[in-house]
Amino acid sequence: MAEKQIKAHWTIENLAWDRLDPAAVSADLLKVIKAAALVEYNASSYADYLCRIFHDDPVFQATARQWAVEEVQHGEALGRWAQAIDPSWSMDHSMEKFRAGYSPEHFLSNDRISVRGSRSGEMVARCMVETGTSSYYSAIADATDEPVLKEICRNIAADEFRHYKLFYDTLNVYLAKEELSRFSRLKIALGRIAESEDDELSYAYYAANENSDILYNRKIHNRAYMQRAYSFYQFKHMDRVVGMVFKACGFKPHTISHKIMVKIAWWRISMETRKMQKRTA
Repeated sequence: MAEKQIKAHWTIENLAWDRLDPAAVSADLLKVIKAAALVEYNASSYADYLCRIFHDDPVFQATARQWAVEEVQHGEALGRWAQAIDPSWSMDHSMEKFRAGYSPEHFLSNDRISVRGSRSGEMVARCMVETGTSSYYSAIADATDEPVLKEICRNIAADEFRHYKLFYDTLNVYLAKEELSRFSRLKIALGRIAESEDDELSYAYYAANENSDILYNRKIHNRAYMQRAYSFYQFKHMDRVVGMVFKACGFKPHTISHKIMVKIAWWRISMETRKMQKRTA
């Protein structure tokens, strides 16, 4: 049987490149998009890891490979946009720098056990990633006036919401076998959210934006990335984030608990943004 061809849901070539408006792009926005391009483009490494964890599940392996194709396209689109705004920037050079400096241990291992302890735990973690990316690109799409980037981010956000559903459906399949409790799922979810402040994003920011004569400093570059990334969020984006986290953990969204957590999450982001702005000043 011929191998099924993997196709993307939208094409980079069909974006409205003739409407590109560099004057509508701030320096801070350009920096975070460059960093995002590197992270998205590196998805094949994640797919290899997922296929190793689900080594006897060809259905999910196909899902993971399709997911990686779409994620790589996200990186290509963001990278092409960034290069159009800043022709002096090289996606290839920055990607090489990123991969040379960032390589998680579980990517290099041949272990077939998820770092989350189970396959359902792995899917909870993946749902958290898709929750973060879908909200992030929705926030940027709402914030920017640059037409091409707005279109790219809306396309990516739609993909990420769909990816969340793919991983959520797989989570439910494996929950029936592994019986991971709601609170165990919540622990994994909160741990994965905390990892948004690990080396991946901060090193991507460094690799995309710093000259080679500047040394990487996790604290400094993480702060530089987060300060800019948080600035795009609105309350409505946090409301959706909390709802998606609740759903993946087995809790009902749109409850009093959900409303309380949205307010706490929004307060935390607002507070962290103000703190980082003061440090920068």
